[in-house]
Amino acid sequence: MKKIITAMLCVALLAGCTAKNAEDPQSTVSSTQSTQSTQATNTTQTTTNVAQTTVEITGVDTANYSGEKVVWGPGRAEDHQRPADPVSLQKEYGDLGATFIMEDESYICLTFDEGYENGYTPAILDTLKEKNVKAIFFVTYDFARDNPDLIERMIDEGHVIGNHSYRHYTMDEVSQEEATEEIVFLDNYMKDTFKYRMTLFRFPKGEFSEKTLALADSLGYSSVFWSFAYEDWDSQNPTDPEEALKTITDHTHNGEIMLLHAVSQTNAEILGDVIDEARNQG
Repeated sequence: MKKIITAMLCVALLAGCTAKNAEDPQSTVSSTQSTQSTQATNTTQTTTNVAQTTVEITGVDTANYSGEKVVWGPGRAEDHQRPADPVSLQKEYGDLGATFIMEDESYICLTFDEGYENGYTPAILDTLKEKNVKAIFFVTYDFARDNPDLIERMIDEGHVIGNHSYRHYTMDEVSQEEATEEIVFLDNYMKDTFKYRMTLFRFPKGEFSEKTLALADSLGYSSVFWSFAYEDWDSQNPTDPEEALKTITDHTHNGEIMLLHAVSQTNAEILGDVIDEARNQG
């Protein structure tokens, strides 16, 4: 039986983040202390090169954890209140390395999901540089393989790159071996190609179980969800910029993890205004 979580929608952005590089094993990762990818499809993109790999499962015995599906898609909280569902889920799953919302302090963590490139990431990076804001970019293997210049720019400009899976499989609907490969294949690719060590994982579609949280934890990853998102992933039906700006800035809240999709032209256009208004709000 599916456990459906309907949370209260919020919004925000800005987060100072520090990255962990494979050449610096003493460094640590944080996302302002530490976010369904609500893309409508669970896709295995035809452009993915599916390599023959052997992945060993390490760490915790995931058999001790529930395989019951949890679908995470936030609803909406009003008056800049912290949404109740992320707070509740944080208490329930925080021990398994999951973060749905940060501490009740006046800061926001800005995250972008990058399943593929739609031409707007350079503009997003330009705005972040102009506003002196660091973000977390959760990338798939396809994105990392096809856009090495953007990956290098993210690293060079101090952003954090997170793991958004190899093939964008729904983690709790595949075998443990396949779920492990979803994390490890991209992890190895980033280390081999960019000398970069990722430690943050975002579940495709926001769907997970205790078992898959434990799996990510056993592989050295923290799972980062979000406390605000809106329908910005359909690049064929972009949200009106004025409406999107109001939706985002009306629902900022303490400790927010904001999820935006970089394929959205609207997000690229309004990002500077979103950052300015978040700062104006304190």
